[in-house]
Amino acid sequence: MTIKQLLKTAPVTTLLLVSFIGLFIMQVLTGVDANNPSTQALLNWGANALPLTMVDDPWRLVSSAFLHIGLMHLLFNGFAMYFFGQVAEPMFGSAKFLVLFLLSAIGGNLLNNYVTWQGILDGTGQPGLSAGASGGIMGIGAALLIAALFKISVNGMVLNLRSLIFIMGINLVYGFAVPGIDNAGHIGGAITGLLIAFGFALTHRQRMTSSVAPMTHFHTYEMPEYGDAHDANTVYPTTDEPINTTNNHEPFGSISLETPTKPAMIWELLPWLVMLLISIGFVWWWQDIHQQILQVLKTIE
Repeated sequence: MTIKQLLKTAPVTTLLLVSFIGLFIMQVLTGVDANNPSTQALLNWGANALPLTMVDDPWRLVSSAFLHIGLMHLLFNGFAMYFFGQVAEPMFGSAKFLVLFLLSAIGGNLLNNYVTWQGILDGTGQPGLSAGASGGIMGIGAALLIAALFKISVNGMVLNLRSLIFIMGINLVYGFAVPGIDNAGHIGGAITGLLIAFGFALTHRQRMTSSVAPMTHFHTYEMPEYGDAHDANTVYPTTDEPINTTNNHEPFGSISLETPTKPAMIWELLPWLVMLLISIGFVWWWQDIHQQILQVLKTIE
């Protein structure tokens, strides 16, 4: 698929890819190492990190999804976004696709911060930082899994469930096998994508049910007869004159079709309601961790 075709069929995917690449180029032009950026450089460009993200900089939950740690990280996530985005965006719609990506990225970063914070409290972990679009991409992949499960098609093509499970599985196994991978971010993004996708899937199922035309109705009538139909000795006249075939009755088996009904408005709004509830839940989650950190900092002081 060419860039022009991608921009036409998946404009948000194209803009996300451009933003990933553009931000990386800006980093390099300002002196950041393209392969091994420093911790301070990543913090300056918006990486997710405790305690910053959960105290004064909640915007890092979003900014870190556009920041990548080196060229290989960018290439890997860029290819995954291209692969998933060109299918998911036409399927879910550009606006829903963008919110799906952003909420999945936020969900991944929140889970990462929660796990890190719990490790610090238990004495088994230490503050760290994370960056990359992986959480958002895993959310998109999880949403496609649900789409394949519910047999939602795009341009007449139904996704292969086994292939998607295989791809998602490789990403998770790779994350656990290789040190330094943000597994909590991947899992948090995937869970968020699954929850949002159920709203998409239920709406799609209701839309398909409503689009099926109701059963056709047949109107029948008694056939015109000569004589008494109940008389076994009825004799039908014979004549050399042509028989009048004009029929003033309603045509036999006339069909009446009803216009398919549209699904109720609540079903059309369901995906947005699900995403709104998830957003409210994320705000509450951030506030909870935020208050815990403030209490610990006060105790230390």
